[in-house]
Amino acid sequence: MEDINKEVATAFEVIKNGGVLLYPTDTVWGLGCDATNADAVKKIFEIKQRMESKSMICLVNGDRLLYQLFPEIPQLAFDILDCSDKPTTLVLDKPKNVAKELIAEDDSLGVRIVKETFCYKLIERMKKPLVSTSANISGQPTPTCFAEISPEIINAVDYVVNLDKQKVCKKSSVVIKLTLDSQVKILRK
Repeated sequence: MEDINKEVATAFEVIKNGGVLLYPTDTVWGLGCDATNADAVKKIFEIKQRMESKSMICLVNGDRLLYQLFPEIPQLAFDILDCSDKPTTLVLDKPKNVAKELIAEDDSLGVRIVKETFCYKLIERMKKPLVSTSANISGQPTPTCFAEISPEIINAVDYVVNLDKQKVCKKSSVVIKLTLDSQVKILRK
């Protein structure tokens, strides 16, 4: 637990100063930053060589932060999360309190509530959502473990979290788009 707390403290300082992390999530290794810091978000787009029209998701650690991002959340969103047995990203309408670069053209944002200890504790310390996007150059395969992450990505970030480097990651999260009028579309199984 001491290692996690030390890593959370270090990662928090990097995030607070506008830096970008390479870190383990509840799914795959991710690139992340403070979701309210537009400059840090732009840096992730540059690292990934990704067009800004392709949005990224945010991680939160519970309902309180979820409601800071989305003033209106359909009850169906909570029903889906309650029934899900694997990490699930919801794409919800009309987000607020994040860098505009994260918001998709249709005024939506993907968000996932994390349970993984490092992410949970970091977000708790930040009191803000954490950007999460796979640790790869756009268009290249998503790495399944730390060893598959390209040196180009590793060298571009401000800090590499020193946890779970041997773990083989699960696949990416399920992604479900849910509109305010409760239309549901599965974007990724």
